[in-house]
Amino acid sequence: MIPFLIDCFGNAQGWLFETLIQPLIYSLGLGEFTEEAFEGTEWLLTGMGELLLLFLVLRPMEALIPVHALSDSRARWNDFVYTVLHRVGLFSVLIFFTLDPLLDSLAALLRLENIHPVNLETFWPGISPFASFVLYFVVLDFFDYWYHRASHQFSWWWGLHSLHHSQRNMNLWSDNRNHLLDDLLRDVYMGLVALAIGVQPQQYVLLVSIARILQSLQHANVRLHFGAIGERLLVSPRYHRMHHAIGVGHESQGKGTLGGCNFAVLLPLWDILFGTANFRPVFEPTGIRDQLARKQADGSLRPGRDYGNSFWSQQWRGLKRMVEFMSKERS
Repeated sequence: MIPFLIDCFGNAQGWLFETLIQPLIYSLGLGEFTEEAFEGTEWLLTGMGELLLLFLVLRPMEALIPVHALSDSRARWNDFVYTVLHRVGLFSVLIFFTLDPLLDSLAALLRLENIHPVNLETFWPGISPFASFVLYFVVLDFFDYWYHRASHQFSWWWGLHSLHHSQRNMNLWSDNRNHLLDDLLRDVYMGLVALAIGVQPQQYVLLVSIARILQSLQHANVRLHFGAIGERLLVSPRYHRMHHAIGVGHESQGKGTLGGCNFAVLLPLWDILFGTANFRPVFEPTGIRDQLARKQADGSLRPGRDYGNSFWSQQWRGLKRMVEFMSKERS
C-alpha cells in the first residue's frame, strides 16, 4: 500500500512539474533553478494535500466539539492566509529559492573539507527504515523544543513570537500564524540540525509534513485531550492550549516575566524532563496578558496592546515590538 501511495505521489509531482512549474520557470528565465523548482514542487504538493486533509478532518471537528465560539469572524480567515502562504504559496518559494540552495552549498563545502554529517543511523547498524524515521522524529523534536523555549526567553525574540500567541480565537489554521522572520529563523535552524544528523531530503519532507499536521491539530478549536497516558505521549489540543493560556503559557508562574509552560512541539517528554509541563485538565482562554485592558489609578481603562488585524499590520507590528523589546532589554 505504501509503495503504491509513494508512486502515486511521485507521478503527481512529475505531472505538476512538467505541466505547470517547469514552463513557468523557463518563461521567467529561471532555468538554472530547475532542480530546486522540482524539489519545491514536492513541498507544494505536500502542502496542498495537508490543506485538504485539515479541511476535511479538523474543520468538521471544530464545528462538532468547539472549545468556544469565535468572537471575531476574521480570525480564522486571517490565519488561513498564513497557512496558505506558508504551505503552498510565497513562503515555499522563499525557502526553496534561498534556504535550500544555501544548505546544499553548505553540505558540499563540508564534504570538500572532509567533514561529514553525523548520520545517527550509523550508531545502530541494521536499523529498520521505520525505526530510523522515529529516531529522527524524536531528535528533531528535541531541538525544536529548545528553539521554542528560547523564543520565550529572549525579549527581542518574544517580540516576534508573540504574534503567534496573540490569537484569542485559536483555530486549526493558527499554527502558521507566525512572523515571517521567526519562521525563517526556525526553518534555517531545523534545516541545519537535519543536515547535521544526516536526515535524507525525502525523510525530511515527510517528517515536516507529519509535524505540521499534528501541530494544526494542537491549535484546533476542539475540546479534545488524549487521556492521562496519551497526554504524556503526544501533545494534545488541551495540553497545547495551556501554552497559549493568558498569563500562564507565556509567563513564569504568574510573575509577569517571560517563560511559561508546555513548550513541547510534539512530545511532552521534553516538558516532563525539563520541568516545564502543566497537565492541568482545563481549556483556558488564549492570548497575551498585555492585550487586555488595564485599569489605571484614576479608574479609567487603558486599552491593551494592538497586535494588528491583517497580515501586513501584524508583520509590521511584530518588527516594531522586536525593536522595542530589544531597546528595553539593553536599557
